[in-house]
Amino acid sequence: MSDPGARRTDVETRRQQIVDAASACARRAGFHGSSMAEIAQQAGMSVGQIYRYFDSKEAIIAAIVARDMAEMRDKYCELQSSGVPVRDAILNKCVNAIDDLYASDRAALMLEVVAEAARNPDVAAILQAADAEERKMQQALLRQAFPADLDDRERAARGEVISMLFEGLPCRGVNNPGGDRAAISAELRSVLHHLMTRPGGTPKG
Repeated sequence: MSDPGARRTDVETRRQQIVDAASACARRAGFHGSSMAEIAQQAGMSVGQIYRYFDSKEAIIAAIVARDMAEMRDKYCELQSSGVPVRDAILNKCVNAIDDLYASDRAALMLEVVAEAARNPDVAAILQAADAEERKMQQALLRQAFPADLDDRERAARGEVISMLFEGLPCRGVNNPGGDRAAISAELRSVLHHLMTRPGGTPKG
């Protein structure tokens, strides 16, 4: 009798093989410019085999986004369980964040996903759903790090600014890969510290 666990592992391995191939194609030619045939060739599979695991290119992109979200959940859990105050844990991650998001392969793939979302409503919906999940995790974390007098509106706005800072790093990694990362990290820490310690006071209008 076959082992269901082994079959599940084989399916997961095949799916990962396809996701890795699609990621490589996207970095080289963009999702829009990569056909299923090219993804299949990169994966060493037939197009028919690809469709056994994913019914569309959008489904492959969804798997890439899901993989990134799994990594994101792990990072939030790590911040929560670091053993230091949440604010300090966030600040301590600045150097790692810059190194990770400046990495050319990672930056290229992230920017390609966003570019595809800008022209494909199905991919936009995938990305927006992931962003909504991440914002919930972010706000739960930031309630512990931000001043207690912030209302929901200002806490959400500050969280959005923090997201802008981190999501802009891949663009800077592409446009200015030789930037002084130590100096950038110090300034990023300063901006984050300001956002997480300045009392509330956003106009209510």
